[in-house]
Order: sequence, then C-alpha cells, then structure tokens
Amino acid sequence: MTTSAKILTWSSVIAVLVLAGYIFLKFFFVYAEGVNEGDINYFQKEGYIFKTYEGKMIQTGLKSAKGVQGSIQSNEFKFSVDDEKVAQQLNEISNTGVKLHWKRYRGTLPWRGNSEFIVDKVVSSTSKAAKPAED
Repeated sequence: MTTSAKILTWSSVIAVLVLAGYIFLKFFFVYAEGVNEGDINYFQKEGYIFKTYEGKMIQTGLKSAKGVQGSIQSNEFKFSVDDEKVAQQLNEISNTGVKLHWKRYRGTLPWRGNSEFIVDKVVSSTSKAAKPAED
C-alpha cells in the first residue's frame, strides 16, 4: 500500500469516528436531566410522518422585579414524550398539578419529538379540584 493510500485510509477512519462522535453527542448523549413541576397547558399527538407526543407545562412562580414586590411570572416548559405508557398517564391527568422527570438532548430526532426535553416519567400529580366552600 502506498503512502498516499495510507493517508487516505487513516483520514477516512478519523473522519468517520469524528462524525460518529458528533452524532452521538448531539442526538443520543443525555446532556442534562431534572424535574419540573406545574400545570399541563396542552398535550397532544402530532406530526405528518412521525406521530409524536408534544406538550406544554405552565410553571408559575414569584419574581421580584425592580420596584415591584412579588410580581407573578409564569414560565412555559415545552416537552416531548417518546414512551407510550408515559403518554397515556399524561392523557389521563386532568385538572392536576404534575411533576415530570425529563432528559435533555442537544438535538432532536423526528421520531423522538420536536423538543430537546424528553419526559420519561411522571413523578407525581396532585388534584387541583376546587374544595367545597365552608359555611
């Protein structure tokens, strides 16, 4: 084998390994994971070819801005679900506060969902049904 053929072979091997490493880090490596709590705003199955479960949670909290004491701020947490059992659990929850465990990937895959945040578990849910008024 000639020197130029060896260089081409090693260059190709290195390029393939770098590309494989990039794809792994971008789409399959769990960059972060955590738990968010709030109220489910919507949860639906959508997509043209790949039907994925997409949802949005509203997280309310207090934020003290300059000159304003105790102003209320709400944050949206957009997420996807790729596990059918977790999706069924979320479909059954209505009028509840929910705590969701998620994993974050740096890139999205069409069959996994539209969000970098993939919910893999419903940690807990609490009913927010109105309490009867006391006389």
